Amino acid sequence: MSNTFFNIFPNENFIDLCMYQFGYEQCDPGHSFGPATRNHYLFHYVLSGTGTLMADNAKGDTQTYSVKSGQGFMIFPGQINTYIADEQLPWEYMWIEFDGLRVKEALSVTDLCKDAPVYHSHSKELREKLADEMLYIVNHPQESSFHLIGHLYLFLDYLLQSAKSATLISSGRMSDYYIKEAINYMEQNFQNTISIEDIAAVCGINRSYFGKIFRNSTGRSPQEFLMNYRMVKATELLKLTSLSIADVGSAVGYENQLHFSRAFKNIYGVSPREWRKQNK
Repeated sequence: MSNTFFNIFPNENFIDLCMYQFGYEQCDPGHSFGPATRNHYLFHYVLSGTGTLMADNAKGDTQTYSVKSGQGFMIFPGQINTYIADEQLPWEYMWIEFDGLRVKEALSVTDLCKDAPVYHSHSKELREKLADEMLYIVNHPQESSFHLIGHLYLFLDYLLQSAKSATLISSGRMSDYYIKEAINYMEQNFQNTISIEDIAAVCGINRSYFGKIFRNSTGRSPQEFLMNYRMVKATELLKLTSLSIADVGSAVGYENQLHFSRAFKNIYGVSPREWRKQNK
C-alpha cells in the first residue's frame, strides 16, 4: 500500500504566484499516474528511489526520462505525461502544483522546458534548501495562505537558482524593463479607464511590440493580465466590504455593472453576487 497525503491550497486570490495543491507519496513498485495533463505547473522532487517519466515535448512527441533521488521533474500546463515508479526501487517524492502571472517569465532563466523537464541542480546546497521548503509546505498545511505562499516564493527562488541556465541572457534586457513598467502602471491604475495603447505609451513603445513581448514574458496578453488583476481586486472588495455590486465594479474600472458581471463570471464561473454568498 502506498503512503500518500496531499492538500488543496485554500486560497486562489494570489495573482503573481499561487499554489493549487501539494503532497507526498511513497509509491508502490510499478505505481503509475497518467496519461494526464495539468492546467498549471506541477513539480515533483524525488527523495529516494527512481522512476520513469514519459512526457510530450514541444512538438508533441513522447519522450522517456529516468529520474532518480536528488532529481525532479516539471510537468508543464497542457503537457501530456505519465510517470511510473520503478519495480525494484520505487520512488518517494513530494509535489507542488503552482502557477501565476510571473511564473513563465521566472522559469525562462532555467533550462526547464517541455523539451527538458528533468530537474538537475548544479548546487547540492541549493537543492537541499529547495527540498526543505517543499517539506515545510507539505508538513504545514494548517498554516495561513500567506505563510505558505511565502515558503512557495522561497521554493521558487531555490528552484531558479539551482537550475539556472548556463546560457542565461542578462536580466537587464530592455524587454524586462518594459514589462515591469507596464505591470506597475496597471497595478496603480487598474481602477481607471486605461487602454493597452495607454500602457504601451507609458513604456514608450508601440502597441504591437508591447503586446508581443508582454505575452512572451507572462504567457498572457496585456488585456488578460489587466482583467485578471481587476477581478482579484474585485473578490477582495466583495469579501471584505459591503459595497454594492455596481460600486465594486466601478472601483475596479467597470462603470457598466453588466460588463463587470460578465467579465467576473468569465473568470470565476459565477456572478459577483453568487461569489459573495459563497465566500462570506
